[in-house]
Amino acid sequence: MTEPLLECVPNFSEGGDMAAIDGIAAAVASVAGVTLLDVDPGRATNRTVVTFVGPPQAVIEAAVRAGKASVDFIDMARHQGEHPRFGAMDVCPLVPVSGITMAEAADHARELGRRLGDEAGLTVYLYEHAASAPHRRNLAAVRAGEYEGLPTKLRDPAWQPDFGPATFNSRSGATAVGARDFLIAYNINLNTTSVRRANAIAFDVREKGRLKRSGDPLTGEVVRGPDGEPEWVPGTLKTVKAIGWYIEEYGIAQISMNLTDISVTSIHAAFDEVVEKAAARGIRVTGSELVGLIPLRAMLDAGRHYLTKQRRSHGVSDAELIKIAVKSLGLDDLEPFDPGERIIEYRLMEHGHRLVDRTVTGFVHEVASESVAPGGGSAAALAGALGAALGTMVANLSAHRRGWDDRWAEFSEWAVRGKQCHDELLRLVDADTEAFQAIVEAHRLPTDTGTDRNVKADAVEAATRRAIEVPLRVMAAGLEAMEVVDEMARRGPESSVSDAGVGAVLCRAAVRGAALNVRINAAQLDDPGEALDRAADLEARAREREEAILEAVAERL
Repeated sequence: MTEPLLECVPNFSEGGDMAAIDGIAAAVASVAGVTLLDVDPGRATNRTVVTFVGPPQAVIEAAVRAGKASVDFIDMARHQGEHPRFGAMDVCPLVPVSGITMAEAADHARELGRRLGDEAGLTVYLYEHAASAPHRRNLAAVRAGEYEGLPTKLRDPAWQPDFGPATFNSRSGATAVGARDFLIAYNINLNTTSVRRANAIAFDVREKGRLKRSGDPLTGEVVRGPDGEPEWVPGTLKTVKAIGWYIEEYGIAQISMNLTDISVTSIHAAFDEVVEKAAARGIRVTGSELVGLIPLRAMLDAGRHYLTKQRRSHGVSDAELIKIAVKSLGLDDLEPFDPGERIIEYRLMEHGHRLVDRTVTGFVHEVASESVAPGGGSAAALAGALGAALGTMVANLSAHRRGWDDRWAEFSEWAVRGKQCHDELLRLVDADTEAFQAIVEAHRLPTDTGTDRNVKADAVEAATRRAIEVPLRVMAAGLEAMEVVDEMARRGPESSVSDAGVGAVLCRAAVRGAALNVRINAAQLDDPGEALDRAADLEARAREREEAILEAVAERL
């Protein structure tokens, strides 16, 4: 089962005092099990966004310590900044990352809110999925009136805090604690210094839109409904909040956006819409910037979107998709964009410790060393990955071939399938070695005596079954990759037919090699029949497929 992981993204009302910012970050980092992903101070907004992730209880403890630190370092009575705010620790959302539901995240947010009130003395309002009442769900409603309006708000029975003191604290203000989906804080850069024009574009696109006016859309009288309330003209982008502002540090105006549900409005959809609305007003978008981190899927989706607009294959590496996204969105307009630092999954990844992170020479030397792992299983997975990559290569070349422009989507689909295969096989390179190491560790367990259940025997059997399942997955992925290779051998350009042939040979080698691993490990089971039958079936199908591919290759050579 996946370990439960929560992300926490508190915003603090301080963007220039690095001693205060460092003190808050140190409080977070002091908790074991928590990974501090990002600290992003903004001088113009006088606001810092901190991002960290870890198991729920560790994340809650880190957030409580950060809340206490904010009281020590920040005096809201002196705060000025462009961003809406009402407290030192202004907002503190919890975001489910993996192995945890939104309902569970909301429960954790309530626990966090209680502890911030009890232990840090903060006035706490719950919002979003943790909200205690419908009128408190929207952050903008909770923070309405901002810091200056808090004394009045706290006297309103409808706005008593959920936790902590109900009296105004001029130093700490109030804090909004909630549970929400991934929110992407995203700013789009304009070639203007006009906040009014930036706001006009923001009103064009944000979901809330702009006030409806009679006559002139800027100066006309506000139209009111039967209830006397102002009417609004909705913007074009759902689940998007946006305002325009001027950033003195860069000398430009920006559209500052919160994308609250990227499954509804993606980062690239927001960017493209602002480009269109800005152009209609004679303004050019020069690029954009992320505040904090972004999920990998958002960047990959953006890369595919812009490749589609260029009628190019999607079956390229994740690194290439990210590069296309960065350039298309202009994410390096104001400063370099480092995927390893800005994409959340990459920050959590331990690069350099996996076999697949090594150089080709380093991997070969590791296989050749006196250690028993990596061995044949990892080598078989790597052979399959290379075979699948050759099929992907031919598909990508075909998608870009002169005169085949009307077939780019067809070959792109095959390239994507090939990429999925070689990515899976690369993961299995390390999985095979990890499975072997699990067997070794199981055998080192002490033998139980005097009990009906032998823990060591159970552990050895479980590890052995895992060591069988991994090569079976190698075989299945290798066979699937051969489907891509087969199509490319028949449909791809004649100049690449030999590459398809080599891909077939390597994929078949992967299947045959993994089958040997299945057999040697299955021999340790009391009943190995099912595993051996699956392996035999996959091996027979791979043999037939290789023969068919090589015949097709021979005909075209």
